[in-house]
Amino acid sequence: MTPTRYLTFLNNYERCFKFLSIHCYQTRLISYRISEIKGGDNGVRTVKGWIRNIRKLKNLVFLDVNDGSSNNSLQIVVNKSDLPINASYGSSVVASGTLGLNPNNKLELVAKSFEVIGNCDVEKFPFRPKKAYTNEYVRQHLHLRFRTNRFSSLVRVRHQANLSLHDYFMKKGYLNIHTPILTSNDCEGAGEVFNVIPGNEEVLKSMGSSNLPKEEIFFNDKVYLTVSGQLHLEAAARAMGDVYTFGPTFRAENSKSRLHLSEFYMAEAECSFTSSIEDITSVTEELIKHMTSFILNNSAEDVYMCRKLFSESEDTELQQLENVMASKFTVMSYKEAAQVISNNLDKFKTPFSLNDSFTKEQELFLVKMNSYKPIFVVDWPSSLKPFYMKKIPGAENTVAAFDLLCSTVGELCGGSLREDDYNKLKSELIKNKLLEKLQWYLDLRQYGNVQTGGFGLGFERYLQVLLNVNNIKDAIPFPRWPHNCKM
Repeated sequence: MTPTRYLTFLNNYERCFKFLSIHCYQTRLISYRISEIKGGDNGVRTVKGWIRNIRKLKNLVFLDVNDGSSNNSLQIVVNKSDLPINASYGSSVVASGTLGLNPNNKLELVAKSFEVIGNCDVEKFPFRPKKAYTNEYVRQHLHLRFRTNRFSSLVRVRHQANLSLHDYFMKKGYLNIHTPILTSNDCEGAGEVFNVIPGNEEVLKSMGSSNLPKEEIFFNDKVYLTVSGQLHLEAAARAMGDVYTFGPTFRAENSKSRLHLSEFYMAEAECSFTSSIEDITSVTEELIKHMTSFILNNSAEDVYMCRKLFSESEDTELQQLENVMASKFTVMSYKEAAQVISNNLDKFKTPFSLNDSFTKEQELFLVKMNSYKPIFVVDWPSSLKPFYMKKIPGAENTVAAFDLLCSTVGELCGGSLREDDYNKLKSELIKNKLLEKLQWYLDLRQYGNVQTGGFGLGFERYLQVLLNVNNIKDAIPFPRWPHNCKM
C-alpha cells in the first residue's frame, strides 16, 4: 500500500469510527431507565417496561409503567383512541413522547407513540394491581414473583450486596479465587453432600471401568457438589496471600426450615500469616459493616421496602439497623454464652448442658439479651467443630473458632484459625479416616507453610438479617429445598 493510499485509508477509518461512535451513543440514549429519569429531565424520551396499573378517563388513559430499575413507576399519558386494544395490566410496552411535570408536579410522559410488545392474560395472571399477597403465596410462583414490588426490591438489594462484597475485598487487596463446584472432599465431614454421576448410562459404559462402583467410574473417585471452598482457598492462600471466593454451595440435608436451603451462596475468605482469631473476627465485622453501609448508600429505598413487606415484625425503620451496625460487635467465649443459656433454661423448649451446641432458639435468645447487637462466640469445644480448626495452646479441648450470631437467623457465619502443625493435623485426619482423601491438604503444611485463618458468611442469611426476611427461600431468586427443585 502506497503512503497516499494508506493515509486515505486512515482518514476513511477515522471518519467511519466517529460515525459509528456518534450513532451508537445516540442509539444508547434512545431508551431511558425510569430510575435514571429526574425532575427537570424534559424532552422526548423512550421508556420500556411493564404496565402496573391503568386508569381510564373520558379521552385519556393513564398508565403506570415499571421497568424493574426501581419500584417507582412512570406515568404514561395516552390518548384513548391511540391505546392498543391489548394493553392490559402486566403487558410489556414501549412508549415514546415528551417528558415533563404534570399539574401535581410529578413526572409523566405524554406518549406520541405507544406499542404493546407482549400481551398478558390477565385472567390467568396470579397477581393483581395493588393487592397484597402472603410471602407463601408469592413463593408458589417463582417464575413470576420478580413482578412483585417486594421481590424486585430484594433482587436489587441482593445485587448491591454482591457488589459491596467484591468492593470490600478488592479494596483490602484480596484475590478472588474460583473454587470448584465439583470436589472430591466433604469439607465439614458431616456427610451432607450430593453425589455427582453422569446421567447418561452410555457414557459410563463407554469408559470401561465396570469394576468400579457406578459413582466412581467417571472420575475414578467419588465426586460431590461442594459444601465449601475453604480447603481450596487454603491451597491458594499459601502462595497468593489473602484470598476469597463467592459462589454456590450445597447441602444434602433433609430440612425444610426457614433457615435452610439445598443450594445457597457463601462468601468465604482465607487470611495468610495470621495467628490470632481476633484478626479474623475483625475482618468479618468490617466486611459486614462495609456491605451494610454500601447497600444503604445505594439502595436504601429498596431496603426499606423489603423490611416493610417481608418482615413479620414492625421493625421497618432503617435507623435501628444503622445503630446496630455502627456499634462494636460483642465478643464472648463459648463458656460465657453457655452460662447465660444455663441460667435461663426455663425459657427454652430444648434442654442444654455444657459442651452442647446451641439451638437456633438459644442463639436468638443470646442476641436478644445483647440488645440485638451481633455476638462473636469464640473458643469452642473441639468436639463441636471440624478437624481442621486449630487447638488453643494450653487448652487442648478448645479450638480458636467463632460463630457470629445475629437477629433473625442466629448463626450468620463461622470461622477459625486452621491447624498449621503437620503432626497434629495428620493425627486428626487419621482419627477421622480422611488421610488418604486429604493427603494433599496435609502436604500444604510441608512446603513453605504459614498460619492461616478464615470464615464463611451465608449470603442469603445476611440478606435475612439486613431485610428482616423471615424465610430464607425469599432471599434467593430460585430456591431449592427437599422435594422442591422447580424450574
